[in-house]
Amino acid sequence: MKAAAVIVVMLAALAGTVAAVSAGWLRLDGVEMSIHGWIALGLGAVISLLLGGGLMALSFHSARAGFDDRAGGDEPPV
Repeated sequence: MKAAAVIVVMLAALAGTVAAVSAGWLRLDGVEMSIHGWIALGLGAVISLLLGGGLMALSFHSARAGFDDRAGGDEPPV
C-alpha cells in the first residue's frame, strides 16, 4: 500500500512537470528553435547525464574499493 502511494505521488509530480513545461512552450509565441538548437540541446542533455552517471559510478567504486578508508580521515589533525 505504501509503495502504491509513492508511485501515485511520483506519477502526479511527473504529470505536473510535463504540464508546466508544455504550458511554458505554448507561451513562446513565434519563437522557434533551429535544428542546430535541438542538436545542441540533445547533446547537452546526453553529455550531462553521462557525466553525472560516470561521476556517481566513480564515487561508488571508490567507496566500495576502500580508497576512502585509506585516506586517513580518522586521524586527528596535527
